[in-house]
Amino acid sequence: MARFNQILVLSAVTLVVLAGCGDKEASTPPTPPSQVPAATTTVSASEKPASPASYPELMSVVTNTKAAVNTGDFVKAKTEFDKFETSWKKVEDGIKAKDPKSYDTVEETTEKVTKELKTTKPSKDLVMAQLQSLEKTIASIPKS
Repeated sequence: MARFNQILVLSAVTLVVLAGCGDKEASTPPTPPSQVPAATTTVSASEKPASPASYPELMSVVTNTKAAVNTGDFVKAKTEFDKFETSWKKVEDGIKAKDPKSYDTVEETTEKVTKELKTTKPSKDLVMAQLQSLEKTIASIPKS
């Protein structure tokens, strides 16, 4: 019986110590989005700077393709860049209507990247230059 009491006391002390060792931030419940105050200033679409976040799917494909090209994995780069057309189809009509010049640039650059990645020995420098150009063009297109 004395042995049982020792184990019981040791277990209780251990439980209390472990309960007090938790991360204070983890125990604080997060504020629900409905209670976060909204920003009071508004910015018109023409005032918003273009950012890579305007077209995250397109930028993600370009970023992943660049990473593969940097490592010299052109098979993976081609696989990644094949996803560009799917993402592009979702937004190309809107871009063509509001920014025909950027639309044409994206189309031409996409064609150049695709053509180079299909060659037996793609040029890393050429593909990277075209991907950087594509990234810059996409970032300059206004979202709305």
